[in-house]
Amino acid sequence: MPIDKSKITKEMMDKAAQCETAEQLTALAKAAGIEITKDEAEAYMTELENFELNIEELDKVAGGGNGYAGDY
Repeated sequence: MPIDKSKITKEMMDKAAQCETAEQLTALAKAAGIEITKDEAEAYMTELENFELNIEELDKVAGGGNGYAGDY
């Protein structure tokens, strides 16, 4: 059964990102009333491991504001 992403809060995503194993993620989801399989949890963990921001994306997240990475 697909996860209803509208029920996932930023706080839940932050906690999920702190999980180090698929088992931790599965337990976290279960505590929040979300059922995910071990395969789904492992896929999410793999996705997080492979996620990197490029310098422009990092500047935006770090408060670059308007997305322009040049001089202001």
